[in-house]
Formats: sequence, C-alpha cells, structure tokens
Amino acid sequence: AVTVCAPYPQILPTRHCPDRPRLPRGLILFLFAPAAMEAVRASAAWVASRSSHVKVDMLEIEKAVDKIQGNVPKVEWDFEGIHYFDNGPLTVQYLFVLDALNFCFWPDKDLTYDNLASGLKLALEKDKSALDADRLKNYTGPQLRELLNWPRPLPIEEERVRLLHEVGLELERSFGGEAANLVKSAGNSAASLIELITRHFPGFRDHSLYKGHQVFLYKRAQIFVADLWGAFKGENYGEFYDIKSITIFADYIVPAVLRELGILKYESNLCCSIDSNSEIVPGSEEEVEIRACSVHAVEKMRELINKKFGKQVRASESLPLFFE
Repeated sequence: AVTVCAPYPQILPTRHCPDRPRLPRGLILFLFAPAAMEAVRASAAWVASRSSHVKVDMLEIEKAVDKIQGNVPKVEWDFEGIHYFDNGPLTVQYLFVLDALNFCFWPDKDLTYDNLASGLKLALEKDKSALDADRLKNYTGPQLRELLNWPRPLPIEEERVRLLHEVGLELERSFGGEAANLVKSAGNSAASLIELITRHFPGFRDHSLYKGHQVFLYKRAQIFVADLWGAFKGENYGEFYDIKSITIFADYIVPAVLRELGILKYESNLCCSIDSNSEIVPGSEEEVEIRACSVHAVEKMRELINKKFGKQVRASESLPLFFE
C-alpha cells in the first residue's frame, strides 16, 4: 500500500529535482479553475506528442490496465503514522507548510520526506504555535533545522527558508494567518484551491517552458489538495466535489514506476544519465518530458480503466496495485 501524500516506494531512484521552486520570469498567466487543471492535462499531452527523449508506450498501458482487471485498491493516507493530525485548522496549517517544503532532498541521502513530515509533526506536538504565520515569516536556516531536528544544513536551505517566509507573509496578509481560511475560500473545489494557491504563493507555481510552449504541472499544490482529502477522509477541510480533477504528482518516483512497467521509454543517453544517478537539470527538455509524459501516461491509464471497467478513478489510485 502507499499513501496519497508520501512519495511512492522508490524503484529506480534518480538525482533530479523536478519541482525545485523557481521564481517566475516575465508575465505569469493565472488560469481560472477548472481551466488550471485542464491546462495541466493539455500541456502534458502537448509535450508527450513532441517529446524527443521520452515516449509513452500505449501498448504497455493496456497491459498494465489489463493486469488490474478493474480491482483498484483503496489508497489510505498516513499509513505510517508520520503526519500530524488533530482534525482541525492546525492540521491544514501543518500540511500547507509540509507541502511548501516538499521538494528536492538530494544530495542528502539520509534526508527523506518522512523526516520532513515527522519533524514538523514533533515540532507541533511540542509547540502548537511553531507554524503560526508570524513565526514562519521569520525563521532562519538554523531555526528551520532545529524545528525539524536535523543536524546539518538542508538541501537548498535558503530557498526553503524563503518559501517559509512567503507562506507566512501571504497567509497573514490575505488569509488571517491560517491556511484553513485559504481552503475555505475555494468553496470545496480542488481546482479552485489549486488556482488560489498558485495565484497567491509564487513558490507553488510549477511552470516550465518547453520548445516555446508553457507547461503546467502544479505538483505541490495538487499534493496539498490530495493531503487534505486523504487526511480528512473527504470531509470538512478535505471535502472537494471535484477531487478527481487533480492529476498524478509529477515527482521523480512516478516516472521510475512507469519506466519499470515499460510505459515510459527513455532514449539511450537519458537512460545512461538516470542509471548512473546523474542529475537531470531542472527545466531541461529531459526533465520536462519525464514529468509531463508521466502525467499524460497516468491520464491515459485512467481513461482506459474507465473505458474497460466503467470505473472513474483518481490519479493516485492508478498505480498503487503495482507496488504490492
């Protein structure tokens, strides 16, 4: 089994950091829900149709879907007990901060998502005000390490601190200091929440430029929605009438799984780079193709599951069977 929010079990690890936050350049196009999620699907399909280094094998998708035989497993949140949960606004605050920091753990081989999730959990259990907006906007690198109980500098520590400041400042300015108010503003729409997040918090704008075309992925904004839905079991702060509108989260684990299944095919040079554990440059054609083709492949899996078995599944339900 896997969780909705934690990274999938690693099969073919790579060293690229696909969603390293980057400041937007030039004019940012804000897409209104549900157009934001349609833009993710459309731009992923656009990349897949023009990809030079990565191909989606539709025959292997059919084989994978036939293997499922319509028996889509239930995906549970927090099966390892590493997350903070109090069934209230503090859980929402915790998840938003967690997902703001959830990127690029390389090259620290000992640091994982679990360390981040459990570190923030323990910090809240010791001090319920640890993630208050007025504190987030003032944390330093050493203070963040202390918060997480981590003994050495974090990967891209300055950027993580900048993102904490951004989250604290904007929550305080626009949402009364609480991520729960951000969620309420979305009116129980997953797509609207993603649009709000990417409008107000630049660090969540997961955009890339590929062959002159803008590509939208919104990985961590979508993870936040899925975390809410999973943690609150589709109720209260996790109630979204359009939860199936979100896509798979284009991280470095999903492509590894799809490659293992034969669904993603890499050209030889890219294979060598990944197999030798070399870094894939953020924003490069290879990185964008890996991520976008992963999203497109899982969308095709969802379509085929619906066509063959009459089941509409969330993107996060399309792959777990293959980890058992």
